[in-house]
Amino acid sequence: MSVARDPGLQAERTALSWTRTALVLVVNGLLAVRSGVVLAQPEFVIVGVVLAAAAAAAILFGVHRRRQLEARADAPVSVVPVLVAVSVTLLACVAGIASVLTVG
Repeated sequence: MSVARDPGLQAERTALSWTRTALVLVVNGLLAVRSGVVLAQPEFVIVGVVLAAAAAAAILFGVHRRRQLEARADAPVSVVPVLVAVSVTLLACVAGIASVLTVG
């Protein structure tokens, strides 16, 4: 018995994954900006702006990767964007926690 394969699902899951990553970056960036404005700490504002730019880059890469996968299901994966996303997401988490602890 053969299972029907839908090659569009991998592309869709990839796009959703990058969208979720971008959402995390935006939320943490907004927390950092808010803390920077409330506490008059420009370093939080700078981190928030960097995270917003990283969110835009994550969305753009997600769109690019989805198009790659739709065009060719076995498109090679570059490890660099994934490592950058992991690093920036960790930075976002640290910024979000620091901004909450600073305000609280």
